Amino acid sequence: MSDERQRLNYVLFLVAGAGLVNVARAMTLSFLAIKLQQSFGLGPAMIGMLLGIGPLVGAIAAPFAGSLSDKVGRKTVLTLTLLSMALAMVGMGVAETVLAFCLAQIVAAVTIAINEPISRALMSDVCPEPLRLKYFSWRYTAINFGFAVGPLIGIAAGAASTTLFIIAGIVYALFALALHLLKVPLHRSAAEPASAPGLSVLESIRTAIRDPRLAFFVGGGTLLIAVYGQWSATLAPYLSGSIAGGVEIFAYMVSINGAVVLIGNPFARRFIERAGALNALVIGCLLFLAGELGFLVSSGLWGLAISMVVFTIGEILVVPSEYMLVDGISNDRNRGSYFGAHSFSTVGNFVGPTLGGLMLGAFGGPGMFLLFAGFAVISAILFAVGTRMPPPRASVELAPAAASEGATGPHLRGLYA
Repeated sequence: MSDERQRLNYVLFLVAGAGLVNVARAMTLSFLAIKLQQSFGLGPAMIGMLLGIGPLVGAIAAPFAGSLSDKVGRKTVLTLTLLSMALAMVGMGVAETVLAFCLAQIVAAVTIAINEPISRALMSDVCPEPLRLKYFSWRYTAINFGFAVGPLIGIAAGAASTTLFIIAGIVYALFALALHLLKVPLHRSAAEPASAPGLSVLESIRTAIRDPRLAFFVGGGTLLIAVYGQWSATLAPYLSGSIAGGVEIFAYMVSINGAVVLIGNPFARRFIERAGALNALVIGCLLFLAGELGFLVSSGLWGLAISMVVFTIGEILVVPSEYMLVDGISNDRNRGSYFGAHSFSTVGNFVGPTLGGLMLGAFGGPGMFLLFAGFAVISAILFAVGTRMPPPRASVELAPAAASEGATGPHLRGLYA
């Protein structure tokens, strides 16, 4: 078997694994609020606070884990992360006190935050550069398939049941075992020690943070995730409180979102290949803007459904484009640090529901939708500015050839002309 075929088979293994573990994640973690309410009698405010702690801790931990993966290897860190996730799942399933459950949930949230950037970095390490967009897109489809199927399994088997948590833990443990046993077929440059000699984990993080391109990408990514990452947390209360039959309409919105992602993702990938990652991301931001304004002016199912289709097309353009832009400014020596630092943008999952909820309470739907529309526009500007920033001087000194390639990867070339 040729080297490239081995690498593509391994990438497919990672894509399939992403889909499988997200089925396990969705069939359990989708019902955490129900578990906290029904099993422990907690109110909405306490539930929201407890479920928000884990993602915040994870956003802080992910850059350190990403840099560590540059030092000790992605497979090692990813295997340990998956095993920790398995233990956390089992812990949530058997927990008899709210303290034990919440500690396990925080561990789960942190491992999820760590798993994502390192998984993406490992895919970039293995996947041939011209095919990265294709396989990133497939991975995104697999993840969304998991979130489409997982909740249905959870409902059929009993929402937040102990058995489901234990099964999910077994799934994560088996994937960790398979990852450990399979050899990573890295090409020669990626098989070398990843970090530049002498750089500690903290220094690697500082080097990534000093890259002005990445700083703009993190800022733009935070605003984007605030718009699309937890849209259900803000749209659901608006629809239920402001639109007749809002609960039923919201259920349709969730289905429309999932269907558009699964059907439209292959077309979005081909569009990104033709238009380029930055152009596709800016167009996606404009579609977010149009979708939010559509939600604002719609008063019935059809208007809201059309707005959700527009919004979701923006999502399937933005997500893979953002990954490719980060990949384009990184190299084999610092990819874990860059993806790890970029994952700090997941604080948008906290910013979006928090600020959106405040605006909804203070100014109603117009305030909330206009806030998110503004976020989309500002994000497009940040990414456009970031792609035109020069690479940091330090990265050129540490790895001239790699840094030069990272500065003008296939998805960024031509932007500086």
